[in-house]
Amino acid sequence: MSRVLHGRRKGLSRENSGGNLPRNTMMLPDGTDLRQVTVLSKTDWQRIEQELNRKQIQDDLVRKIREDREEQKRKSKDIIKNWGNTIAGQRSRKLEARKLREAKEEEEKKQVDVEEAMFQATQRKEAIEKAKTQQYYQTDRVKNFHSALTLTEVLKEREAQVELRQLKEQAMKDQDKEYLSIDREMYERSIQADQAKAKARIEAAHKTAHFQMTQVHEHLKSHDQVKDEDCKEGDELKKLAVQFAIEKERLENIRKEERKMLMTENVQQIQDVEKMKILQERQDEEEDEECRVFAAAKKKMMKLRAQKEQDIHNNKQAQLERIRDKLGAQMKQKISDEDDRIRTAIEEAEAKRLVEERGKEEKLLKEIREQAEHRNKQLGEKELAKKRAKMEELEMLEMRRAADDLFRQNEMDKAVRRGAENGDHRNFLVDQYNERVNKEEDSKKSQLALDKANVELIEREEMQFQEYSRKVIDHCKQGGRNVYPLERAAREGAGGGLGPQFPGKGGIRPSYMVSDKSGVQMPHYQRDSTNETKTQISGKNPSKNRLGFVW
Repeated sequence: MSRVLHGRRKGLSRENSGGNLPRNTMMLPDGTDLRQVTVLSKTDWQRIEQELNRKQIQDDLVRKIREDREEQKRKSKDIIKNWGNTIAGQRSRKLEARKLREAKEEEEKKQVDVEEAMFQATQRKEAIEKAKTQQYYQTDRVKNFHSALTLTEVLKEREAQVELRQLKEQAMKDQDKEYLSIDREMYERSIQADQAKAKARIEAAHKTAHFQMTQVHEHLKSHDQVKDEDCKEGDELKKLAVQFAIEKERLENIRKEERKMLMTENVQQIQDVEKMKILQERQDEEEDEECRVFAAAKKKMMKLRAQKEQDIHNNKQAQLERIRDKLGAQMKQKISDEDDRIRTAIEEAEAKRLVEERGKEEKLLKEIREQAEHRNKQLGEKELAKKRAKMEELEMLEMRRAADDLFRQNEMDKAVRRGAENGDHRNFLVDQYNERVNKEEDSKKSQLALDKANVELIEREEMQFQEYSRKVIDHCKQGGRNVYPLERAAREGAGGGLGPQFPGKGGIRPSYMVSDKSGVQMPHYQRDSTNETKTQISGKNPSKNRLGFVW
């Protein structure tokens, strides 16, 4: 590896410029040979740097030229931006004038929008007020009040109608006699007409009775004719019955004759069958005789065949005896020659047996030695296996001990974590309980505030309703109307019930229903003597006051 060195470093003397190099050597501490180092001049180094950084130098030059050009443009724009005799200046003045005109138009539009918004808000307010009024008129209490107002108007109209009727009766008092005579005349005419109708009905009834009598006679006559026809038909049936009996008797005689003939034929047929049986028995006896003759002949033939087979067997046995005797003579001749051969064969077999036994003994000894070596080898391997198993068992025991320690440590860590989690859970439960209590208190406070606002709203609605009802009642009184239904419907206390007012609930008047199946509302009536009696019995404790119901 070659390096480029540029003389000595600043702050070092010429004597120490070589670092810690020992004298009379050309090697650096890192193993670099100074004889392999190339030394470059400053001009060559700058030229190499320019060649290497040519693109960056060109980019910096182009960027600097672009920045100079942008700076010249900005300066030119700053110089000519206030000139009025140029196209750009005229355009800028026009643009400024246009902006001013658009701003003025925008202000005018905003003013129009504000006015339109105010008009729309007024319209919405009126619509809301109208909707509130209509909604107020749809409430049960106002509807009941309007129903009472309608009843008042109806009562006023009824009084006017009664007064008009009285005036009409006074005006029509003299015309009653004329009307009475006309009614009497019409009554007499109707009586005469009823009498004429009754007479016509009586005549029609007589005609109907005559017609019905005629029909009865015709029915009786037709009944007699039917009866005569039935008698004639009965006589004919009797004749037919006699004829049927005669024919039945004749048929019975014919059947008896046929039965007799059938009996005769059956007897004849039985006799024929018996004759056939006799003939059949004779024929069977003849066939049995032939069979016995055939069996005797067959038995005789079998005996002849058995005797012939016995003769053939005896001949074969005699021939075999002759052959056996001949072979015995030949074998005796051969025995004397074979004794020598047998002795030689026995000696050879004995020598062969000795050789085989010696080989077997050697083989057995060899096998015993191999077995001893194999047994020793197996014992050695078993010892090694036992030592290895013991080592493995010790290692396994150590691993189990380490695993037990690790498990115990993990269990302790788990117990610590579980304790921390239980503490966190306990803190969470406490926080949750406190949060729930705070929520319940906030809910109670909000409910109380809502109840208070509701009571204020009910009181305001009650004041509004009483004001409205008072105006209506005063107007009706001025018109001479009966205002009792209005005063009844306009009494204090919302709810429409018959119960007493609740002062702490905005003065509402609830409804109380009876506990039986009728489901009606309990009445509200009592005398002052009742309150006096309750005062004498229970005292002036307000908690024991009655609700005002009677049951």
